[in-house]
Amino acid sequence: MDINIFLLTFIPLFVAMDIIGTTPIFIGFTQGISSFQRKRLIIEACLAAFIVAIAFLFGGKAVLRFLGITINDFRIAGGMVLLTLSIYDILSTASDSRRNPHTNVGVVPLGIPLIMGPAALTTILILVDKYGYIPTIISMLSNFIIVVLVLVNAKWVAKVLGEGGTKAFAKIASLFLAAYAVMMIREGINIIIENFKG
Repeated sequence: MDINIFLLTFIPLFVAMDIIGTTPIFIGFTQGISSFQRKRLIIEACLAAFIVAIAFLFGGKAVLRFLGITINDFRIAGGMVLLTLSIYDILSTASDSRRNPHTNVGVVPLGIPLIMGPAALTTILILVDKYGYIPTIISMLSNFIIVVLVLVNAKWVAKVLGEGGTKAFAKIASLFLAAYAVMMIREGINIIIENFKG
């Protein structure tokens, strides 16, 4: 696979999943538990996120067709959702704003929606439409490998970046996600206009 195609699929998904920004939340959830329990949580979270991602990857378009929604409709709506989420993350001051400590933290909220949330799911569907299944699947697998490595070494990553560095990285990722969302909206509108003219 062309390295440029790989980067064009890998980077948007990496930004959308924002595993570095999720790391402090993961550390907060796993304080005081054993190494075995922490590894089990990582497996549960990543497995749940991966299953949802695969289901959306192969079933997303069928659902859209059934509902009579075109990929450009979804591109515009998804872009608006991504833009809203990214703006919320940029303006949010609470590092644990997406926490939900009263649930099973392995599957929810660590797996869904912190690892594989609306931003990542929307990005996957757009990437499949634009670049095809193989590049998207390769990028998904690459990102999940990074997710596992980061979560297994979460304390070390947080120590290297520091609390301020982790927050700054999350804000920068949200800013790039906002720009990607605007691009999605622009592309969707342009294609609809071109189809209308044709």
